[in-house]
Amino acid sequence: MFTFIQEALIASSIINMKGGSLWSQIIELRRESRNLLWEYWRTETLFTFNWWFLVITTIAFVLVWLRLLDKKRLVEVVSFGLMIGSIGYFLDITGVSFVMWSYPDKIFPIIPPIIEIHKFHLPIVYMIVYQYFPKWKPFLLVMTVCALFFSFVLEPITVWLGIYEIYHWEYIYSFPIYIIIGVFCKWIIEKLKQMDRHY
Repeated sequence: MFTFIQEALIASSIINMKGGSLWSQIIELRRESRNLLWEYWRTETLFTFNWWFLVITTIAFVLVWLRLLDKKRLVEVVSFGLMIGSIGYFLDITGVSFVMWSYPDKIFPIIPPIIEIHKFHLPIVYMIVYQYFPKWKPFLLVMTVCALFFSFVLEPITVWLGIYEIYHWEYIYSFPIYIIIGVFCKWIIEKLKQMDRHY
C-alpha cells in the first residue's frame, strides 16, 4: 500500500512538473517523498507492534553486548563492529536506492535504510562472534551458521512482520554477503594488528 501511494505521488509530481531543470524536479520529488515518509511513519509506524519490537530488541542487543564485551579488547572489537556497520549501511542504502528492498517500519523516520538492524543488531552479533571465535576456522563456521540464520530465519521473519519488504531480491543472495562481510572485516583487522606489531 505504502509503495503504491509513493509511486502514485511521484508519477503525479512528474506529470505536474513543467519547466525547470531535471535536478530541480528531483529535489521536489525528494521533498514530497520526505513528507510522505514522515506522514506514514507518524500515522502507521510510531508506537505500533513493529516499532516497539525494534526499540526493545535494539536496547536488548546493546545491553547483552555491554555485558559480554571484553573490555581489554574494546578498541579491536569495536573497530570490527564499526566496519561491519559501515559496510552493512552502505550495502543497505544501495539496495534501498535501487528499490531492491525497503523498510516500511523503523524506529526513526526519513532515514532510508533501517539503522537499528545495520548499526546495532548485525554489528553486535558479529562483534560477539569475532570476540569469542578469534581463530579462522571456528570463526568461518560460526559466520556460516549466522549467515544461514540471518538469511533464512531473520529476514523472512522481518518480511512477515512487515518491517522489511523485498522487491528484486532473494534470501539466498544475502547468505554469501553475510559471510563475506564478516571475513573481509576480520581480515582487515588482522592485517592492521600485524602492522601494529611490526611498527
